[in-house]
Amino acid sequence: MKQLELKYSFDALEPYIDALTMETHYSKHHKTYTDNLINAIVNNNQLQNRSIEDLLTNLDKLPKEVQATIRNNGGGYYNHNLFFDILSPNPSKNPSNDLLNQINKDFGSFENLKNELINAGLSQFGSGWAWLVKDENKNLKVIKTANQDTPLELGLSPILGIDVWEHGYYLKYKNLRKDYLVNIFEVIDWNKVEEYYNK
Repeated sequence: MKQLELKYSFDALEPYIDALTMETHYSKHHKTYTDNLINAIVNNNQLQNRSIEDLLTNLDKLPKEVQATIRNNGGGYYNHNLFFDILSPNPSKNPSNDLLNQINKDFGSFENLKNELINAGLSQFGSGWAWLVKDENKNLKVIKTANQDTPLELGLSPILGIDVWEHGYYLKYKNLRKDYLVNIFEVIDWNKVEEYYNK
């Protein structure tokens, strides 16, 4: 495993996400999660040959001495990979095709979905994530998880994640988490979210 390469520069998402936040988020926080994950599995060939999704889906079957590290740092690695991947300086700002149809079916409208995601992010006490996930039948729901826990542990596949750890927004937005949650939709690429939905 290695650190995800960003497809855009640190300042590319301004004014919605500032360059210093992106640089700190990626170069410090994400790098630490990645390094800690690699160190946890480097001496175990069986773990090295498994995907991050497999590791996080089967945490209780892993050696006890690495379970917490893989849950926390593997979760941070996986969650941030998805988060950084669905952001774009030139996003498609509206879902389409099968994804839009499913959003309308499960939430009534795209606006309703956005409001549910914002509310999930606002109501997450402390650090965590707001998610749009699909189940095995491709039905959608909004959930939230604490810390670096992932929807994979719940048997759900995340297709959109919004980081509500303070390191993701505090340098620009301070304590105004709602402003961050509203503005993040300006840089979410729904074409990329649709790719995850169709996987």
